[in-house]
Amino acid sequence: MSGIRLLRLKFQYPRTESPAVDIADFSVDAGEFVAVMGESGSGKTTLLRLIAGLERQDQGDIYIGGEYMNDVPVGRRPVQLIFQSLALWPHLRVVEDRGYSNLTLPLKVRRWTDDQIRARVGDVTRRVGLREYLFPRKPDELSGGERQRVALARAMVTDARTYLMDEPLSSLDPISRPKMRTEIRRLHDELGATTLYVTHSVSDARAMADRIAIIRDGHILRTGTYPELIEAPGDEYVRLLLSSS
Repeated sequence: MSGIRLLRLKFQYPRTESPAVDIADFSVDAGEFVAVMGESGSGKTTLLRLIAGLERQDQGDIYIGGEYMNDVPVGRRPVQLIFQSLALWPHLRVVEDRGYSNLTLPLKVRRWTDDQIRARVGDVTRRVGLREYLFPRKPDELSGGERQRVALARAMVTDARTYLMDEPLSSLDPISRPKMRTEIRRLHDELGATTLYVTHSVSDARAMADRIAIIRDGHILRTGTYPELIEAPGDEYVRLLLSSS
């Protein structure tokens, strides 16, 4: 069973000449980590927005965990989307024991009890290495790496098994970035998650992904492991993109 399956998927923004996404058949297996690479404007982020339900495709079908998603609205699909901006709520603290906070709000709206929330938040913060002394802080009081950990923890608290990540490491410094790559891949493996990870970085894709999908003008040109794509790029664009690191 595929973690994510896209069939005949097409989406075009108004007043544009060509589709932003035009994919005949693309799958991410359950438990697989796939990186999507391409230039700016190639359709990477739009692809994630379609899967999450933030955009509605013009045609085609989306399946997540084998379930048909076309009629499932955003917020009800079994995915968690982590944006490049991380999209933390700036006025909320990391954790409030009984109040609303970045990590407790997603559970409160699902009507979890205080005891359930406390247990879940404790488990998730331990997994991502988020220390308790950071709980009272707001996002602007955190470092880039700390904000990244909060965003990962917030995505994990609802126990989704499919993660859509849109350049989440782009704001990290060169020292923190490799450490966070390791953490993301470790968490993916521990959770048995399915991850679709958008990036410009060959290094990120090579370090974390089981497979890499190259996208250009909304089309998936080639998929494979990094060694497979280097050995047989099949397209000059693929070769140039992978040699950019």
